[in-house]
This record gives sequence, structure tokens and C-alpha cells, in this order.
Amino acid sequence: MGKYLNSRVPYESFKSIAESRYFVDKSSLLRELFPAVGLEERFFCITRPRRFGKSVMANMTAAFFSRAVKAERLFAGLAAADDVNYQKHLNKHNVISIDFSRIPKECTDYAGYIGRIEEGISRDLAEAYPQCSLQEDEAVWDNLSEIFEETGQKFIFVIDEWDAPFHMSFVTNENRKQYLMFLKSLLKGQAYVELAYMTGVLPIAKYSSGSELNSFLEYDMAKSIRFGAYFGFLDAEVDQLYEKYMLNAEAAGFQAAVSREALAQWYDGYYSASGEKLYNPRSVVYALTNNQLGNYWTSSGPYDEIFYYIKNNTQEIRDDLVWMVSGAGVEGRMLGYAATAAELNTKDQIYSAMAVYGLLTYEKESGRFFIPNKELMDQFDEMLLSNESLGYVNRLAKASEEMLKATLLGDTQKMAEILKYAHDTESPIFSYNNENELAAVVNLVYLAARDKYRIEREDKAGEGYVDFIFYPQRHEAECIILELKVNALPQEALRQIKDRKYALRFKGKLGERQKYTGRILAVGISYNKKTKEHFCKVETL
Repeated sequence: MGKYLNSRVPYESFKSIAESRYFVDKSSLLRELFPAVGLEERFFCITRPRRFGKSVMANMTAAFFSRAVKAERLFAGLAAADDVNYQKHLNKHNVISIDFSRIPKECTDYAGYIGRIEEGISRDLAEAYPQCSLQEDEAVWDNLSEIFEETGQKFIFVIDEWDAPFHMSFVTNENRKQYLMFLKSLLKGQAYVELAYMTGVLPIAKYSSGSELNSFLEYDMAKSIRFGAYFGFLDAEVDQLYEKYMLNAEAAGFQAAVSREALAQWYDGYYSASGEKLYNPRSVVYALTNNQLGNYWTSSGPYDEIFYYIKNNTQEIRDDLVWMVSGAGVEGRMLGYAATAAELNTKDQIYSAMAVYGLLTYEKESGRFFIPNKELMDQFDEMLLSNESLGYVNRLAKASEEMLKATLLGDTQKMAEILKYAHDTESPIFSYNNENELAAVVNLVYLAARDKYRIEREDKAGEGYVDFIFYPQRHEAECIILELKVNALPQEALRQIKDRKYALRFKGKLGERQKYTGRILAVGISYNKKTKEHFCKVETL
């Protein structure tokens, strides 16, 4: 066993996950790898956003194939054990595991970074094959070829965070080309490679035909159906985890503070290429473990990260942001290699890169980009409130604090003034050709309300679907039901709220409030296309 060759680290890492309370068995992925071992199409590159289980799957793959640690007890109850090739491959291979995100101490240049990896692999090989004529100053691939020639033994390569050098400040563009050539020399066309399993965020960067790793089959989340179910949690899998969570709460005697509905609102919404919705797995596990919803995926200052992608084209993109924060999708083309571009300027480039990094999701069927869930939506909201370069969007987001205050006070004049201010901006969105456009404006002018409310659009209530329902985070706070009308009076909106009994959404079957104790406000907002006036009315139900 060595640092890279047949290391026990992947086994221990996967074991800690597999034995945890909220583990989801994705070992069926191995069943797709078994038939590829030793064949021509044995090179896999699977790319996913951060925190989508890439490292877990890489560690699982290495732990299963490697001779490092007998793993039969670990895999015995998992789905892979049902495959006819299970025993044929379990701990039967030499595995070289490389995590390219690991940096040597005080590393300041690419030579020191890649040199540590080369020297480490060569040292492991020399210790494992003392009978072979290996030279310390030879390239790693030459020593591997020598071992294969003398012993006939082959190797499986499991590479995690393959794209890490593209994010390191000391790695130059020339270094990146050298790095791709390193991977090509190590893997492409080498008879000693039994299987190469590689993961990362970025697709393989094609800098030139000479460094292209065209032996790899690439699988991303937006366009590739294969492997789609192994990264991210499906609805049924989250159902199972939630059942464990509730049983654990009962056994441990604590109150379950996370609802199943809230898990979907916060962490669901990513689309696989087959059209299935996926949950962010890290966030789901952390929310259940901590018994608390929160932002577990994005890093510190995530709204700055979002702004990084759009800063070169705020004039064109800010209109789209209005639609996206309202929950609507924006049409575009998914460009797989956009994330590797030095500059992102067009909308398709920007949205594609954001989807690659998990800040947006792409629905293949509709050809639209979406903000996937509340966890990300909160970060977009914060960006709109924080960046003045977004112009009218930022100004209206700031005005949204006054809009909520005016609504709760019943100050309909102030509400109408803010809506007029929104309509009079330079955005073509606010032409109010239909209620959807009016709804987008309402989302923006109530943006700040999301700190205190969960706002649902077209929610089922009473005897129909209401335009907006504001569910307060505090049970004693005011509940808000908001209905929109174009070329009609706000009184008609209020009449519809009453006639269709939308307030039942906050009440029990016999009229007793089950969850909310605050007053219920009915809010009607209308717009007259001819006079270009807004009218508002607020009543307590």
C-alpha cells in the first residue's frame, strides 16, 4: 500500500460515508463500470457541480477495485453486490488514486505541484515492484510501462478533482497545457490502463488537438443521460432519508424542525439530462444531521461569486434576472465548454458556466436556465440587493423593503407609487402585456419580503389557485394572499380571494387555524393598460 498506489484512504473515506445515518446507496454505478474494464471504451470523465457526490463516488470506486483493504463487509449489502461480476472485481485490481485538489505545503509553482504527484507515484511503484528495473528519473508512464512489460500487471486510475489546476492561482495557461499533456501521456493509448475513472466540475478543456484527451467519454449533468441517477438525490431517496430522520427524532427525543416540503423547496430543482429533478445531496444530509435548514452548499460570499459571472454583461442579463428570481426560466443554449473560457460575455456563455458550477440548472426539454431552489435563490436575492451596477433591478430590490412595510400598514398609496416607479424604469419587461409580466414585477418589488416569508406563486388554495401566498416564518406574523388583475379593479381581486376561499390555506377544515395565528391580509393589485395606473387594496379577512 502506498500514498497513491492501492492507498487505504479511499476505503476509509467511503466507509465513513457508507456507515453514516443518511447514506444513499449509489453503488450501482460500479455495475456500469464492470463491463468496461480492459476494453477500448474504458475512459470515463464525469462532471458535476460542487458538492454533488463526485468525491464519494470516486472513493467508492477506488475502495471497491483496490487491493488495499478487503472491502467485502462494506459492500456486501449494497446494490453492486447483486451483479454477476461483483466477485470478479472486488479488491482484485491495482488502483492508482489521485486527488488533484491536494497541494504540497507552501507550493508556489506548477513544477512543485505536479512533481510531488509524479515522485509519489514513482516511489509507490518502486516499493511495490522491487523486482522491476525502474528508474527514479524516468517518467511515471515509462515506469508503468516497464512494470506491464515485466509482469503483465495493469492499473485502474481513479482521478478526483481533475480540473483543480484550472482554479489554482500559481498555474499559468502554459502550465495548464502541460498538465493536459501529463494526463495524456499517463493515460491515453497506454496498455497498462485497465480503467480510468475521472471526475471534476469542468469538462475536458480542449486547448489544442495535440493535448485533447479524446479517449475519454464525457458525461455532464445537463446533456448526458448516463450516470444521471448517481449524482444528486432523487425524490424517492430523500423520502427514505426523511423517514430515517423522523425515526431518529422520535428515538432521540428531539423535535423535528425540518419538514419534507421544506427540503424540496430548499434543495431540489436541479435537472438531470433525462428531465428528473435532483436534490443537492450535501445540503440535504447536513440539514437532516443538524435538524436545521440552511445554506450548506454555497461558500462564503456566494452572491459575489454569482456576480463574478454576470459582471461583463449586466445590461443584457439584468432583465433575465427579474424573470429568474420570479421562478421563471430563461431560454438559452447549454455550451459545455463555456466554463473554461477566459472571458464570459454572451448570455449563453454566462448561463452555461453558471450551470456547470451549479449556480443555475438547465432543463434540456424546454431549453431554459433556472435558479434551482431556495438555497440558491436567497443568494441571487442578496446579489440584487448588494450590487448597484445592476441598475434598476438593484433600485427596485431596495424599494422592496418599503413595499412590504406599506402592505402590512395598508398604505395603498405608497404601494401604488412603488409599482409605478417599477413600471417607469427602462426595462422592456414591464410592458405588462399579460399577468405573468405583472407577476414578475410583483416578485421584484416584494424581494425583501423573502427574508420573512416563503412566497409561493400559483399555489393551490381553497377552490382554486392564488397568484401569490406569503407564508410567514413566524407563526404569529401576518399571512398575505395576493391576487393580480389587468384592466380590472383591485376589488375584483379581493372578491376572488373571498369567493374561492383562498384563506383556507391558512386554516383547518373547521375554520380553526392549525399553524398561523397572525391576521390574514387579502391584497389586490391591478393595472390599467389604458391609463397606465396601478391600484391597490388591502383588507383583513
